[in-house]
Amino acid sequence: MKTYLDCLPCLVRQTIEAVRLASADPIFQERICRQAMEEMSRIDFCSSPPVMAQRIHRLLRRESGCDPYWEAKVQANRLALSLLPRLEEKVRNSPVPLETAVRLVIAGNIIDMGVGFNPRFEENRLYEAIEHALNTPFEGDVPTFCAAVEKAENILYLIDNAGEIVFDRLLIGLLPPEKITAVVKGIPIINDATLADAEMAGLTAMVPVRDNGSDGPGTILDSCSPEFRGLYRQADLIIAKGQAHYETLNEENKDIFFLLKAKCPVVAGDLRCRIGDLILRRSAGS
Repeated sequence: MKTYLDCLPCLVRQTIEAVRLASADPIFQERICRQAMEEMSRIDFCSSPPVMAQRIHRLLRRESGCDPYWEAKVQANRLALSLLPRLEEKVRNSPVPLETAVRLVIAGNIIDMGVGFNPRFEENRLYEAIEHALNTPFEGDVPTFCAAVEKAENILYLIDNAGEIVFDRLLIGLLPPEKITAVVKGIPIINDATLADAEMAGLTAMVPVRDNGSDGPGTILDSCSPEFRGLYRQADLIIAKGQAHYETLNEENKDIFFLLKAKCPVVAGDLRCRIGDLILRRSAGS
């Protein structure tokens, strides 16, 4: 039986980071951490990491009465927007614009506070990720991806994080806009993008943007709204950004292209790649 016990240290770290973002009061921090540890003791470790994270962050958000990551998401969006003109120029000047856009979109996947990225202090890490993405081989078949996009009539683009959502504009701008519906989270969870982030990133001016009604990382279908599940069923192609979407959808019987950077041993092991690899992977259900 497959378990995700190795994800427990990440959940503990996320809990500590979130309570510190929510309040500077050490009494509050200790109380919420104790509650979160009690919740972790009841978690089924056969659940996917996003399902486990959903439970912990739901508790943190309820007890703090706020979105602990709100300020960090605004900072991430501003940082990414400041880079957008240069990134657009790289795509325009590329001999293969779509491949360059895919690489840059995957580079943006580093803006993930779930694995410890902090936009306030780690601009250089983002710059390094961009250069790495442009100059490193990646696993993926861009022509097959292009052919699938051309054939599809109804495409869902599942957004991952704030900040990273600005990078998604590079790829979405090269796809047929009449085919695309972008999807964000319905309720804040870690630094995942919501409608407010889509508006700040300028994505709502490019394509229709809907929320999935959920407060879970990735796409936990059971916790999504009926409206989103309808969109999901109707889509004949899905583009899914980030590790959490891979963790929640990789066994779905849908045609899905996962775009992500492998950032933890659990995901890297499942993908049979190295941590840090750039991945464009089509689902087995395609």
